[in-house]
Amino acid sequence: MASESGKLWGGRFVGAVDPIMEKFNSSITYDRHLWEVDVQGSKAYSRGLEKAGLLTKAEMDQILHGLDKVAEEWAQGTFKLSPNDEDIHTANERRLKELIGETAGKLHTGRSRNDQVVTDLRLWMRHNCSALSALLRELIGTMVDRAEAERDTLFPGYTHLQRAQPIRWSHWILSGAIAGNPLGVDRELLRAELNFGAITLNSMDATSERDFVAEFLFWASLCMTHLSRMAEDLILYGTKEFNFVQLSDAYSTGSSLMPQKKNPDSLELIRSKAGRVFGRCAGLLMTLKGLPSTYNKDLQEDKEAVFEVSDTMSAVLQVATGVISTLQVQHENMAQALSPDMLATDLAYYLVRKGMPFRQAHEASGKAVFMAETKGVALNQLSLQELQTISPLFSGDVSQVWDYSHSVEQYTALGGTARSSVDWQIAQVRALLRAQQA
Repeated sequence: MASESGKLWGGRFVGAVDPIMEKFNSSITYDRHLWEVDVQGSKAYSRGLEKAGLLTKAEMDQILHGLDKVAEEWAQGTFKLSPNDEDIHTANERRLKELIGETAGKLHTGRSRNDQVVTDLRLWMRHNCSALSALLRELIGTMVDRAEAERDTLFPGYTHLQRAQPIRWSHWILSGAIAGNPLGVDRELLRAELNFGAITLNSMDATSERDFVAEFLFWASLCMTHLSRMAEDLILYGTKEFNFVQLSDAYSTGSSLMPQKKNPDSLELIRSKAGRVFGRCAGLLMTLKGLPSTYNKDLQEDKEAVFEVSDTMSAVLQVATGVISTLQVQHENMAQALSPDMLATDLAYYLVRKGMPFRQAHEASGKAVFMAETKGVALNQLSLQELQTISPLFSGDVSQVWDYSHSVEQYTALGGTARSSVDWQIAQVRALLRAQQA
């Protein structure tokens, strides 16, 4: 139990802690997020102590009732922190003693704060990752809905930010894991109480291992990479130069100086939040890389990273879902942006189907592009006679090449931009969402 200083570790020390060190060492400003799971873990541990004969049934019931009162105060916003509450575990145990007296001191039997820290964080992340998964599924579902509704809209696909080939708008949308306890506490009972899949295999590793935190930050970083790239595309597509999409006013702001402007702040913030998430991931890895075995205070840095990234991801996923669901697609502008030069590859494929090797066909199509540029006309305005000066394989059916719908429909392989392939992609993503919700 806490010493006269209020610290769970105070018995060994004489005198006061330097106030600056006190603040530097404290984590209560952010690990108060853990109040509910800290109570949950303590209730499970009290049952383990009772089963091991270290608490009487009456003492366990007293502790459980006291913990319920602690949780009630947190839930109602009436819990009062003390200046000596350096972390959530100290705060809850201090308050438990105030409520039930010295029996509260028995709760810490055979358990260190390091055990509580990692157990609480695992419990909190399990719940929170489920919530984030639900938000991610909602975003994916919204994107699939838009992909299905706008399957027949064609627009330019880009490489090197230059118009490359016609693709379906839906195709673009669909492109976006030391000594141990000597007192006979049943760890399997604790596992079952807290609904974990298994117990940790090694007691030294249990309190110092943060792979589960790193994996969460990896996932968040990778997810933000994709969302940032999606945001960048939509920012470009929403400019006057592209004018393919228009953001809803609900996800835009105006300029304090220029009345005509409609700024894509929602997308710019999604793009910028990626750096915050990446930084937290890199920061934790730098913290972990040089630590000696078992617990070290450096690991206190894990929770602030997790809480901040979790809040960021929750906001980003909800805003991204709103942006996608309310986005206005400028179908006519997309269609007008398609140009015959984007079908130069199709012209090469035409010759390939006539039996010409692709390298020669590519060169022949390039010559046709050069000829059109020299004459100052569009590629599809070259006459058959002009094309035949490049290759005698050109014939009257070359006119079919200049049909944009025909162009996208040739990419029927799974994963391509043909209507049948896009329908397959939509079905696959919907099946994945159903499986995730099962």
